[in-house]
Order: sequence, then C-alpha cells, then structure tokens
Amino acid sequence: MKAHSAESQATVTPAKALQFLKEGNNRFVSNLKVNRNLLEQVNDTREGQWPFAIVLSCIDSRTSAELIFDQGLGDVFSVRIAGNILNEDILGSMEFATKVVGSRIIVVLGHSKCGAVKGACDHIEMGNLTTLLNKIQPAVYEEKTTTENRNSKNAEFVEKVASLNVHLTMERIRRESVIIHELEESGAIKIVGGMYDVDSGKVEFYE
Repeated sequence: MKAHSAESQATVTPAKALQFLKEGNNRFVSNLKVNRNLLEQVNDTREGQWPFAIVLSCIDSRTSAELIFDQGLGDVFSVRIAGNILNEDILGSMEFATKVVGSRIIVVLGHSKCGAVKGACDHIEMGNLTTLLNKIQPAVYEEKTTTENRNSKNAEFVEKVASLNVHLTMERIRRESVIIHELEESGAIKIVGGMYDVDSGKVEFYE
C-alpha cells in the first residue's frame, strides 16, 4: 500500500477518514495488518506529507496510533502526551494539521486503565506532573455519579473520568480554536473522540 499523496488526500472526506481508522483498528484486532513496504513509503513521502488524520493520544506504550489503526508512514499526525491532555502547543499543531496540511479528522483518543487519569483521580502532586494532571481535574470533578471511593482503586470511576476527559478535550478544541471551529462548522473536518481498550485492542468511537 502506498502512502497518501496530495491527490489521494483531496478525495478523503471526514466520514471516509473515520472509516479508514475504523477499518484499520478492525485489522489490528484481527491481526490482519496491511502489507506495507515502509522503505517505499519513505520514498513516496520524501517530497512532502499528506496525512488524512491527526490523533491526540496518551504516551502509554500500548497506544501508538499508527499501530492500533494500522496506518503507515505519512498517513496520520500523532500527538502523544500523558492523559491525552490539551495545551496551546497541541492546539496549534492541530490547526497546522487541518488548516495547512489538510487533515480531515481530529481524534481525541483516551484509553482504559490510564495512569495519568488514575493520578488525577488520586490528586497526586509531583513536580511538573502536577501541572499536567491539573488539566485532567475538570473531568474528575465533572464525574458526579460516583459518590464513594473516588480514587484510582475504583476502576469504574477511573473509566468514567477517562471518558469525560475525552469529551471535555473535544469541547475545548472547539471553544479555544476559532480556526478548527470554523473548519468543523463548514464540514471540512470532523472532531471525534474514542476510547482504546488495552485488554482487547479495540477502539470505541464516540460519534
């Protein structure tokens, strides 16, 4: 399979971009990955890149977007940070990916059993990690259905916070970037959330 070109990227709609990711994850779960000549893709992309998606995911070693969505060189922008949190630099990267390069979809991808979310649930404070975990705290406080054992030992609470963290991040992207908001309103791009299950390898998309 060849890497995306300017011509092939131009034919991708937001809906088709999401379908590419769903199909890729299905291949990953089924252990039927596409046969790619990565050195050929290096050659294909030497003059430029035309990724159809940008994925914001966690640094967790089990959540590499290229692997779990079965994508090759030049297919996706991958932004990875603990807790898949959002900051100004990441937002600028998303604007570059969509407005400048032409990516059709922004995916905010959380995952089960997230260590950063557990840390936020436990209100851990440790060096620079404190500032990062504070960005997850809104999801901790937003989760109001759990009244007891609101800590990392409560697996159900952790998963609810992780899901809320994805949704709140999507809301922030729309609220804090005029560029991305206008692109989505015009139908040029789509913003979706999802949750990766570290037990099964399956991604559940929030649509």
